[in-house]
Amino acid sequence: MALWRAYQRALAAHPWKVQVLTAGSLMGLGDIISQQLVERRGLQEHQRGRTLTMALLGCGFVGPVVGGWYKVLDRFIPGTTKVDALKKMLLDQGGFAPCFLGCFLPLVGALNGLSAQDNWAKLQQDYPDALITNYYLWPAVQLANFYLVPLHYREDPASTTLVSIPPELRT
Repeated sequence: MALWRAYQRALAAHPWKVQVLTAGSLMGLGDIISQQLVERRGLQEHQRGRTLTMALLGCGFVGPVVGGWYKVLDRFIPGTTKVDALKKMLLDQGGFAPCFLGCFLPLVGALNGLSAQDNWAKLQQDYPDALITNYYLWPAVQLANFYLVPLHYREDPASTTLVSIPPELRT
């Protein structure tokens, strides 16, 4: 409980910094979980660079972009009713998610050293599967998120990205 209270105090004092660091931490942790539990790489085969890349993406891209999107969305559709949450989810999943994935996947490709041509080919190959995978889970999660979670606690970045993109598409 003391840790949770400290997190809440830090979030109240420095909301943007804490959200960005939380996104980076969750994305790094998500990659560790992916490599160890899903891919079963073991500690010797763990790709530390990949984990660092995911953490840096969380801090430098995902956290700021999604945090900013949530603020815009709450200004555009103020309110916390079920209908408001449904509207937010539809706008988020119908507009933001496709655009976000269309930016995130090439960024990962560039950070992995792909040429522009290879990155474009990989995006064309991976984007449909990533978006479809997103739609299996995230509309329901985002509906609950927008209805139950106050704006300052929403941390979609890491979870959305890591669950929406299968491990084989992230490398």
